[in-house]
Amino acid sequence: MAEHGRLTTHVLDTASGRPAEGLKIALYRVSGNSHRKLKEAVTNADGRCDAPLLEGGAFQPGQYELVFFAGDYLRAGGAALPDPLFLDQIPIRFGMAGQGHYHVPLLLSPYGYSTYRGS
Repeated sequence: MAEHGRLTTHVLDTASGRPAEGLKIALYRVSGNSHRKLKEAVTNADGRCDAPLLEGGAFQPGQYELVFFAGDYLRAGGAALPDPLFLDQIPIRFGMAGQGHYHVPLLLSPYGYSTYRGS
């Protein structure tokens, strides 16, 4: 049997220096201008999802998009924030070319974010 890949993520709140607990994430498969929602998850106390977003037979090469609902998380934190927020929903579109572990983390603050392909 061929080895399948997996897709994981985690979110760190760089403003507080802690994992971002309770942040909703949606995963979409992208084809041209079409988005098909595959999954929703919420980060746990470690800022991670309890299970991979994709794994096994569900893991397929292609274009994907993770949408991080940062605005909901930031508002729930109680900090004084502008209305509208500078960052609300953060989409990250990426490609997965083959099997293996794809890890797409988000480093978040109210006024900036970064990502990378992690391990």
